Amino acid sequence: MTSARAWQRMLSGRRLDLLDPSPLDVEISDIAHGLARVARWNGQTAGDHAFSVAQHSLMVEDIFRRSYKCKADDCLFALLHDAPEYVIGDMISPFKAVVGGGYKLVENRLESAIHLRFGLPAHCSKELKDRIKKADHVAAYFEATVLAGFSTEEARKFFGQPRGITRDSLLIEPLPAIEAQRLFTERFAALETERAKARMDA
Repeated sequence: MTSARAWQRMLSGRRLDLLDPSPLDVEISDIAHGLARVARWNGQTAGDHAFSVAQHSLMVEDIFRRSYKCKADDCLFALLHDAPEYVIGDMISPFKAVVGGGYKLVENRLESAIHLRFGLPAHCSKELKDRIKKADHVAAYFEATVLAGFSTEEARKFFGQPRGITRDSLLIEPLPAIEAQRLFTERFAALETERAKARMDA
């Protein structure tokens, strides 16, 4: 009996072990490519293109940066908050609840490998995680009401009422995958430049 294959080959040529992922097999090009082709809301959004996890991640990082005084490291955590989905896809919350702990275990291992690859702690602090989650909920509120057919009452019930952020300030029109990939890659590079400068100034 041969064991089932537990790795995925990436376009970079890396083979990422899904059960025991190594930071050495994580590449930002693979993350950007994958997230730009994973649809939020199971693809049930208005527009000519899927609203990708890459575009969602850009929006969350933008909201987070405007809502809190934060370092480049914190912003990178925000940009990468859904990065494991480049491997495991974007499973909607109701289905995550049904699947249970196995999904979370794989997700946490991937998250740790991704963070370590880019010189971050394996997991961020609870305070930072809570702040990123608040930005995530703001993004989800606007995605739900603008793209996914939710009423404002429904969205408010699930995600809360956004404060200080308006729809017209967000990049919410669904982008072609190649454009979302480019913007995600550019934002990552800009944050890496900020992080390098902060280390030099320290």
